Amino acid sequence: MKRTIIAFLFLIIGCKEEKKEITAQTEPKVKEEVVQEAKPQVNESGEAQKWLEKSIEDYFKADIGNEEKAMRKITTKDYFDYKTDAMNVDMDVDGSLTEKEFEDKWKTKFNTKQAGIGVGFLISGQDWTGIKVAKCQLISENGNSFMFDVILSDKETKAEYPIKVKVSKENVSFLIADVLQEIPKFN
Repeated sequence: MKRTIIAFLFLIIGCKEEKKEITAQTEPKVKEEVVQEAKPQVNESGEAQKWLEKSIEDYFKADIGNEEKAMRKITTKDYFDYKTDAMNVDMDVDGSLTEKEFEDKWKTKFNTKQAGIGVGFLISGQDWTGIKVAKCQLISENGNSFMFDVILSDKETKAEYPIKVKVSKENVSFLIADVLQEIPKFN
């Protein structure tokens, strides 16, 4: 009889533990949902425009002795090299190219007809006092590239410089990738 009672107790204990396991398995699991906060849409063309306006005005406020460094800071490497070549066409300096050599070197990457050959970066004038951005309007957008219609003005000399500026986003910053300038015509 003792054996029967002991066997019965083991059976009851075994059933209780098995019942606990079954209940533990059948309890509904609480799902944790990860709610991602919606990130505000970044208006990259607006950011590019603000960056361009500030960069242009800062460039013209910089010390004249640091123009090259300031230009290098806001342009792509290709555009910097291209514009440096354009400014030095037919000049008596080391590495100066003829207009034909310049065109042959850069025609596959840039519109050499609007390089602003022989004139400065962004403006064709040599004597200026205070360059400001009078107009900066987005005209096209393609991926990480933005083309702006820009008018730079110098109120004191009453000069305006219309240009088209291509801005590219590289990594997390913007850089000027091209500037379309007309060579000034004198009558």
